[in-house]
Amino acid sequence: MNKICLYIVFVFCVLPVFSQEIHPDEKRLDFSGQLSAWGQFTPDLVTKIWLGGRYIPQLNYNIPLKNDRLFDMEASANLFGDIGIQSGNSTTEGKIKPYRAWARYSSTRSEIRLGLQKINFGSARMFRPLMWFDNMDPRDPLQLTDGVWGGLFRYYFPNNSTLWLWSLYGNKEQKGWELIPVSRSFPELGGRLQLTLPSGEGALSYHFRKANASAYQLKEIPENRFGLDVRFDVTVGLWFEGSWTRLNHEIGELTNQQMATLGMDYTFGIGNGLGLTFEQFFYSYDEKGIDLNQSLNFSGLNLSYPLSMADNLSAMVYYDWGNRCFYNFLNWQHQRDNVTFYIIGYWNPSEFGIPSQMGAASRFAGKGIQFIIAWHH
Repeated sequence: MNKICLYIVFVFCVLPVFSQEIHPDEKRLDFSGQLSAWGQFTPDLVTKIWLGGRYIPQLNYNIPLKNDRLFDMEASANLFGDIGIQSGNSTTEGKIKPYRAWARYSSTRSEIRLGLQKINFGSARMFRPLMWFDNMDPRDPLQLTDGVWGGLFRYYFPNNSTLWLWSLYGNKEQKGWELIPVSRSFPELGGRLQLTLPSGEGALSYHFRKANASAYQLKEIPENRFGLDVRFDVTVGLWFEGSWTRLNHEIGELTNQQMATLGMDYTFGIGNGLGLTFEQFFYSYDEKGIDLNQSLNFSGLNLSYPLSMADNLSAMVYYDWGNRCFYNFLNWQHQRDNVTFYIIGYWNPSEFGIPSQMGAASRFAGKGIQFIIAWHH
């Protein structure tokens, strides 16, 4: 609640500063939303059937200013509920929480945004070492993720390079690849310099936070993250994305965390166009550095084929080289006006071994099928 109050104070303090530059006739208030419902059959789990729904109402308010500047705001909520059905029993869950709540002032070269927002970047698609502040699952057709509370500044150079600076505060939940929660005594700080390169782009990223180490009989530990990603569009799309996280105190195998992804994509001129994406992912954690005995290696292949203007078929396959097992996902999508239908089939190991998905993926263990319908208005 304190974060929402600070956001409201910011809006009502900043808006009067620009009130003399507002064009009253050009203000615009838009209301939109996404209503989705799903059913899931999971024969390999104790709970065989899941039924649920979600509504995300969204308000956008745009205030054009002089000299091509803009003040705009967005507010949305996540209203969620589902029920799990098993033999003679059922479990229910429901939540209502803010989804986005930010205000932004922007010009042709820069922008500053404050509030609950999505911050994500990087070149990788399926295995994202730079998934620092979101939890987007590549299998989720709706691409939903919680936001983070903080401020973001971006400056756009004339050569299309971009400077990012951010500060986060008041986020309780662990984000992305975080293995230790954040300490709330100090804000998180970081930045990113994204440069234009011949036939592509590259970026260096950095983030600092203090981790809550009470589980290790310590109050807090400074943590540094370093990121590098590059992408080149030549005959095929090629990219590299890597991240190194270092705690400034030895706490065992979680002291260092390294990730790297190599990827490529290409669209073959077969029928309506067969899209292929491949990624090779490496993940390691150790007290001193890279330890091959404590590492994971995954290969990922994503195929996508448009059957028609309204239908698309895609398949995603992961292979876990350490455990020698496959993760298989098949998704059919049908678009009709503002309504989208999805049928997802999967065949996975009984226990997930993908680090960033182990908590959220418990319902997708084993075999199953899921139906989703989403209405956008």
